[in-house]
Amino acid sequence: MMGGRLPQGAGDAGEKVADFATYEAAQKAVSTLIAADVPARDIAIVGLGLRSIERVTGRLGYAAAARTGAINGLLLGMLFSAILVLGSPSVPIQAFVGVLFVGIAIGMLLSIVTYSLVRRRRDFASVMQVVADHYEVTVAASSIHRARQVLGTVPSAPPAPRPAPAAPPTAPPDETDEPPRYGERVVPPADTTTDAEPGATGSPTP
Repeated sequence: MMGGRLPQGAGDAGEKVADFATYEAAQKAVSTLIAADVPARDIAIVGLGLRSIERVTGRLGYAAAARTGAINGLLLGMLFSAILVLGSPSVPIQAFVGVLFVGIAIGMLLSIVTYSLVRRRRDFASVMQVVADHYEVTVAASSIHRARQVLGTVPSAPPAPRPAPAAPPTAPPDETDEPPRYGERVVPPADTTTDAEPGATGSPTP
C-alpha cells in the first residue's frame, strides 16, 4: 500500500456513496470513480467493524528457528557478496561463496538466540491481519454528486402525492325539516284520515 499525505482531516472522510462487503469490491468502485474523473484525493475507503485475526502457521522450535535463520542469512550473504563483487571485480569465487556461508551462519545464530529468549512466552509462529465487517466508499462534499452519478446511487425524487378524490356533492338541506322559529305559528298538516262526507261513498238514495 502506497502512502501519502491525507487531503482531508483524520475525522473527515466525506459522505458515503456506496457500501461493500469486501475490500476488493470497494477497490473496484474507487477505480471506477477515478476513471470517471472524480478527484482521487477526494475518495476514501472506510472499514467498519474492525477486528484482528491472528492465524497460527506452525509450531516454533530450534530446528524451525535455524531453518528460518538460514534463509534470512542466505539473502543477507548474497547482498554482501554482490557488494563485494561490485567493489572488487577481480575477487575470486571462493570469497563469494565464503561470504554466503558466513551470512547463513550469522542468520541461523541470530534466529536461534532470539527463539531461546522468547520460547517461554511464544512457541508458535503466526500471521496477524486486520479485517472489517464491511467497507464504505466516501467522497468529499465537492464531488459527492458526480460520484453518486457514476456509481448509480443518486437518490430518486419522492413521488408526487396523489390528489385526494373529490367528495360527492351533497344535496341542499330541506327547508321543510327546519324547526319552527320562535313566535311563528305552526299550521298543522291536513288530516288525510278524516271521514269522507256522508253519502259520498255510499249507495245512491232510492
